[in-house]
Amino acid sequence: MLDTLIHKASIPHYNHLMDVGVQNGSITYLSKAEERLPHAKQIMDADGRVLLPGLIEPHIHLDKAYLLDQMNEDATTLDEAIQLTGDLKKGFTKDDIKQRSIKVLEKCISYGVTNIRCHVEVDPIVGLKGMEVLLELKQQYRDRIDLQLVTFPQEGIFQQKGTAELLEESLIMGADVVGGIPYNDPNPIGHLDLVFDLAHRFDKALDFHVDFSDNPKQLAIKDIVSRTLTYGLEGRVAVGHLTSLGSVPQEEAKQIAKDIAKAGIHVMTLPATDLFLNGRSDKERVRRGVTPVKLLLEEGANVIVGTNNIQNPFTPFGTGDPLDVALLLAHVAQMGTLKDSETLLDMTTIHAAKALGIQSHGIALNNQADLVLFDTKNTRNVLLERPKRLAIWKKGIQVNKTALGV
Repeated sequence: MLDTLIHKASIPHYNHLMDVGVQNGSITYLSKAEERLPHAKQIMDADGRVLLPGLIEPHIHLDKAYLLDQMNEDATTLDEAIQLTGDLKKGFTKDDIKQRSIKVLEKCISYGVTNIRCHVEVDPIVGLKGMEVLLELKQQYRDRIDLQLVTFPQEGIFQQKGTAELLEESLIMGADVVGGIPYNDPNPIGHLDLVFDLAHRFDKALDFHVDFSDNPKQLAIKDIVSRTLTYGLEGRVAVGHLTSLGSVPQEEAKQIAKDIAKAGIHVMTLPATDLFLNGRSDKERVRRGVTPVKLLLEEGANVIVGTNNIQNPFTPFGTGDPLDVALLLAHVAQMGTLKDSETLLDMTTIHAAKALGIQSHGIALNNQADLVLFDTKNTRNVLLERPKRLAIWKKGIQVNKTALGV
């Protein structure tokens, strides 16, 4: 007997209403909806409403979320945001980091997020406080949301003595992914070499903040592509921002996009932060300052969308709902067709799962039952209206309440 049967659900990429059965945390029944139902302890009548895989937030900073109340001034450039946040970090405590992180996690869960990749700052300023807190929260929340933790040297590695050792220690503690930010180090090539070596030694995936500017000559992505191929890390490397590529001449940008796809590098566009901080030096024909999403998609790269920051110096906005950021991307990348809306939803679910190396995400037999039921019968409206989440399941267990039933 099934634990739960979701009856008559509308699922993207299926032409019929579907019945989805869950048992022991996995999808064990998937069939065209019929009047005769299999036996289940609980039957939920979706009545044609949209069912998606759990939403995924692939790039967020929990440890520096909700800092607006601590700021005495505003940041209007990337350098200012880095400097201001660095100053604020001097006052971070483990309890402060924990409470702000929990605030984001609770919001994300309420929106149907079932997986998060979080960048955790590791440096001599904050030490390992953030990593200690997030490792604790990873265990505390494991039944409601899965956290991947990226050990992240925001202040650079070579300009902050001791950071390399802290990165290694954090990996020993249990960090899942090695992060990098070559543009914030005086030795960007040495930075790349060090983090690729760490990833190789600890057998970890990599996730970079890279080429975050409108400067067409800032192209560390080329060095990342070559090292990805050299180390045999195809499919295990992700890059966030990559906005400089949008200022590169088209033919050169097209070739770089082809190389990114060939190396299996996942691109995480972060439009809220990118729009807010980029394009400020242009006096006319102001650049959008975002990742060239359509070009990358056309060349076969896996492109997904992330929130990045929530109400801090880098981005004084954010709710924790991935669909808000996906809708913003739809505007700025001019992705307004029905097919585009389907692509954007895939970016927040199955494509994001691919980038995070999650093997069993999606509505298919034997996959983990991470699911979200929306209060709409129109798939496109999931993006356009971000409707109420009627039911959210993590590993087959409902993490919110609903009155639906049959």
